[in-house]
Amino acid sequence: MNDRAPGATAYQVLSTLHAVETRLEEALEPLGLSLAKFGALAKLVAAGEPLPLRTLAERCACVRSNITQLVDRLEAEKLVVRSDDPRDRRSIRAELTQEGRSRHAAGLRVIEKAERALLSRLPPEQQDSFMTQLAALRDEP
Repeated sequence: MNDRAPGATAYQVLSTLHAVETRLEEALEPLGLSLAKFGALAKLVAAGEPLPLRTLAERCACVRSNITQLVDRLEAEKLVVRSDDPRDRRSIRAELTQEGRSRHAAGLRVIEKAERALLSRLPPEQQDSFMTQLAALRDEP
């Protein structure tokens, strides 16, 4: 029988997610990156080509005004440049710069190190099971 107080599981999950998010943000901070910036760079790297801002917004799961502000910050740091979309004259694309690729690669190394540190808190034989359980919680029934 479950003797947890109502809401205790939700609180535990959310507070754990917040702690993990904080650790990742702190790991990226010395590189001048946030999780949002790193995520946008990662979507551009994965695409392998410049993306229209609306497509980048969809892939980052955010609204267009947020992606515009995020791309403004990335552009100010010379991590991306805006370019016209040759397929649609009304559309603007975000294009990675070499500095953006380098900063993403550095961020990826930092994230991987942080992930290893987090998972190292579990016994090795439980790490795969933990990832499976996370997927089960995330996926719709």
